[in-house]
Formats: sequence, structure tokens, C-alpha cells
Amino acid sequence: MKSHSFSIKRSFKRWLVFFGGLLIMAFGITLMIRADLGSAPWDVLHIGLYRHIGLTIGTWSILVGFLIIGATAFITKKPPQLGAFLNMLCVGIFIDGYLMLPFITTPHSTVGAVLMLVAGIVINSIGIGFYISSDCGAGPRDSLMLAVTEVTGYKLARVRLGMEVLVLIVGWLLKGPVFMGTLLFCLSIGMLVGYTLPICKKIVNYWIERSVQNENINKGPIRADHYDGISEKAR
Repeated sequence: MKSHSFSIKRSFKRWLVFFGGLLIMAFGITLMIRADLGSAPWDVLHIGLYRHIGLTIGTWSILVGFLIIGATAFITKKPPQLGAFLNMLCVGIFIDGYLMLPFITTPHSTVGAVLMLVAGIVINSIGIGFYISSDCGAGPRDSLMLAVTEVTGYKLARVRLGMEVLVLIVGWLLKGPVFMGTLLFCLSIGMLVGYTLPICKKIVNYWIERSVQNENINKGPIRADHYDGISEKAR
């Protein structure tokens, strides 16, 4: 019964990290959008669709994610994972929520915009690190990348590059914001996640395991010979 309780607590904490990572990642995406110096390839597509058709950027993130989840399910012949569905839904909602905040605006100076862009990329990588560390499932785009890799036998890096280039071209044709920020994101995000992911994993694992260990100690039986911290031998 106690082990079941600990398992539930671990699961709850991992989902908490998952949603926290998505919040952080969406904030980084929002900063990149507001910097107005170019966005990540998928966001270029979402913004291009928003400019041509309407709705909101977050809504397009959800709709595109829904199509990706459907395509992944079709390729793998498996139902979508809960983590992919929640990732698709929450990131879109979080982005729209952040974009509605009146104090997150495009800086008037170029230096300010560059700083906002760099901050957005770094924060994005931290969010990715935490959300992956939760082990609650890959996002829709990562799920599709893994599915295509499994079916085609191509290397993961080649599949990812092909997807990013294709999405970027479509987004550019839709007048999405392709500029220096797009190039900087593509060149740096892999390296940054390579740094943030191991750190985030250590933080998450330490937090989850330490809290469970503390609860185990606090709920454990009190031994008569250790009630005051002095061993029987010392007496």
C-alpha cells in the first residue's frame, strides 16, 4: 500500500514537472515571437497561418499539432500518447495566454529585441529540458520525427532537418517571420538542450526521489533505542 502511495506521488510530481516545462517553453516561444527578429521553424508556420487565415497563433499551434498527432497515429498504427496530446493542447493555450499579457511587448531598440530573442531561446531550451525530464511522453512533433525515423530507417538528425526545412519553407511562403532569430534558433537549440537536459534531469530526479525518501523516513516506525539520537552503545 505504501509503495503504491509513493508511486502515485512520483507520478504526480513528474506530471507537475511536465506542465511546468511546457509553461517555461511556451514563455520562451512567446519572447521569440515578441522580439520580432524571426521565430523557430514551426512557429514561423503558425504565425504565417495566423496572418493569412486568422484565429490565434496558439490555436494554430494546437491545430497543426492535432494533424501531426493524427499523422503519427496513422504511421505507427498506435493511438496517440497522453503526453503528446497534452503537449499539443497546453503549449497553444499557454502561448496565447502569454501573448495577451500587456507587459510582454516588442522592444523599441534593436539591442532590446536581440536580448529578448536570446532570452527566449535559452528559456525555451530550459523548458524543453524539464518537459523531457518528466518522462511523460514526447510532444507531437518529436513523436512524428521518431515515427518517420522508425518507418524510413533514416537517421534521426536527417529526418529532423528535413521536417524543419519543409516546415520553414511553407511558413516562409505564408509570410511567416524568417530572420536572424530563425537561424540562431536552428543553430543553437540543439547545443543548448544538450546542456540543459542533463541538468534538468538531475534536478527532477533529486527532487522526486528526495521527497519520497523524506516521506518514507517521516512515516517510518520510531525505534525505542533511537528516540533521542544517542545510540545504546554510547549509553
